[in-house]
Amino acid sequence: MLATLRYLRVSTSVPFVSSYPPLLKFCALTSSFMDSINNDINTHTTSSFATSAHRSSTSGGGRDSTMKESRGRSRGRGGGRSGSGSGQDRIDALGRLLTRILRHMASQLNLNMRSDGYVKVQDLLRLNLKTFANVPISSHTVDDIKEAVGKDNKQRFSLLEENGELLIRANQGHTVTLVETESLLKPILSAEEFPGSVCVHGTYKKNLKSIMESGLKRMQRLHVHFACGLPTDGEVISGMRRDVNVLIFLDTKIALEGGMKLYISDNKVILTEGFDGVVPVEYFERIESWPDRKLIAFDQKL
Repeated sequence: MLATLRYLRVSTSVPFVSSYPPLLKFCALTSSFMDSINNDINTHTTSSFATSAHRSSTSGGGRDSTMKESRGRSRGRGGGRSGSGSGQDRIDALGRLLTRILRHMASQLNLNMRSDGYVKVQDLLRLNLKTFANVPISSHTVDDIKEAVGKDNKQRFSLLEENGELLIRANQGHTVTLVETESLLKPILSAEEFPGSVCVHGTYKKNLKSIMESGLKRMQRLHVHFACGLPTDGEVISGMRRDVNVLIFLDTKIALEGGMKLYISDNKVILTEGFDGVVPVEYFERIESWPDRKLIAFDQKL
């Protein structure tokens, strides 16, 4: 259509075209018409190429970026790739999904979870969910789940065989209210029962001002978490992230004497509901920066 319009314009703008003999008039108009078509094609091709290049550059490289993004999303705890990767990647992704289900999703999935957190493995294998490796959980086996439990480096799970059936639970970290603290965890009745020399909560400097104003809060979880050692201690498996930069030490003796209930999980994480979900500042023994371990004064300006 654009070429036709240009042809009509050309037919009145070619110099002296009205005075040409019929054959020359036809040649002149045909040449102008073809030039306009070629210009259209070149302009369209250049425009399309530029648009394509712009889309490619803004999307990070088209198909390659999509593949990279997919690989990034599917990486597991151990840096695994996708569902087409090794068997260990599949097991790692299975473990990640088990953690989410057993800590946070049992209610919405209508799983029959006991007060101690256990659910039947066969119930999990019937769920219509996929792991981070894009593998349906229903395609996994009981042996796969056993392998995921055995290879979890933070010992997040426990297995239990009862009446010929295998059950599994997350040892701590729950947000689901189906579990009961007394059934899930072992109570600590004296400071001498602590497995380590310290009871410490790891956090970040950006959170410290709020903590000093209102105490340690359990947030969406059922408990505030403490580790029984420092991040570099070989025996400390769970209870603290490795990249924390502030350590808050709990005075366990004062806390127990003050009526705070403390518990320990199967993977040696110290947990408490505090008082109405908060561990008040007065039960802090000391605060240190990490890893340089410099004391942070309670009244220090943050």
